[in-house]
Amino acid sequence: MTIQIGDRIPAASLHVLKDGVQAITTGEIFGGRKVVLFSVPGAFTPTCSARHLPGYVERFAEFRKRGIDVACIAVNDAYVMDAWAKTQNVPDGMMMLADGNGAFAQSLGLEMDASKFGMGVRGKRFALYAEDGVVRKLNVEAPGEFKVSDAQTMLEATA
Repeated sequence: MTIQIGDRIPAASLHVLKDGVQAITTGEIFGGRKVVLFSVPGAFTPTCSARHLPGYVERFAEFRKRGIDVACIAVNDAYVMDAWAKTQNVPDGMMMLADGNGAFAQSLGLEMDASKFGMGVRGKRFALYAEDGVVRKLNVEAPGEFKVSDAQTMLEATA
């Protein structure tokens, strides 16, 4: 079942590259914080690299002024997420989360099968806003679209 507004973010372990690959829990990411989490189907893919992540990079300071943390997640490993962050000039403080085997995407009910593109199971393109681990806003893109999970839409949703 897909996570809904009012639901708590499920307990999970994700990964970041910081002095080696480090596990980080959803409790650490969301507990006591306001967080926008946006999901991309894959690092280095066209829409993700040309539009989705760059929008959040450009608007990162605006989120932070509102006391909102920003996290990007993809079904990739921590090394790929770190390399992508470097090529995209991701600012310090924006979390680049690896959901290596897609378990977190599946726990949200937001996985998709991209096998016909040679990508296996991935996370859908979406953005959510959570306060202390409770989903307050959830925007899930229709397949092939990029209309509701962008940074500007999420800034408006959290105003």
